[in-house]
Amino acid sequence: MPRFAANLTLLFNELPFLDRFEAAAQAGFKAVEFLFPYAFSAQEIRARLDAHQLQLVLHNLPAGDWDAGDRGLACHPGRLQEFRASVAKAIQYAEVLGVKQLNCLAGSAPEGVLTDAMHHTLVENLCFAAAEFKRAGLRLLIEPINHFDMPGFVLNRTEQALALMDEVGADNVFLQYDVYHAQRMEGELAATLEKQLARIAHIQIADNPGRHEPGTGEIHYDFLFRHLDRIGYSGWIGCEYKPLTTTVAGLAWRDRLSRTN
Repeated sequence: MPRFAANLTLLFNELPFLDRFEAAAQAGFKAVEFLFPYAFSAQEIRARLDAHQLQLVLHNLPAGDWDAGDRGLACHPGRLQEFRASVAKAIQYAEVLGVKQLNCLAGSAPEGVLTDAMHHTLVENLCFAAAEFKRAGLRLLIEPINHFDMPGFVLNRTEQALALMDEVGADNVFLQYDVYHAQRMEGELAATLEKQLARIAHIQIADNPGRHEPGTGEIHYDFLFRHLDRIGYSGWIGCEYKPLTTTVAGLAWRDRLSRTN
């Protein structure tokens, strides 16, 4: 049976962030993920993980000023030093939190920047981050995001991310495969997962339309979870969805899956 991690950015979001760890544990999760830890000290978060016997399986590098519209720094030619500082900060948090892989959001296309310059910057920054992560014993993940939810984001499709990984050429760079984003951009979920399994380090899920829990939309998750078992996926699956009603009520899909396996 797949292993599910609660995405605390979206699940239990009626609670203050630090209280969501307890809620996740009470709901039966053994692992969590979230977008960003940086509003809190690493020690505060580690204390919550330890208190509730939770494993942290993923968070992102700093992505700039999220409230002002930043969605990552890696493709911005004018923010190289800011990006490098973000890598160092992410590593500092990872060392305290015990997480082994972090996602680097590529960012939205900066206004007035030529595509070639933006691409060169993205590759250069990912090479830098991969080398720094290698020294720290970490994996660097990159994630395609659909352009309907995030217009202007520069990395949208699986094949684009794989080509970028090839260009970076580092053995610690992997794909973060978000089923929801992939469904909106390209489909071919089962075939892509099987073909690219060795290059996928983390999977996230939500149904479409609406980005709600599995079973609320068009994606045949019962099949997809069996498929992941069959092809031998052994990583975590992040539940990065917006509960249709409440988080606990929306976990019926997971509980039913447990009873049938």
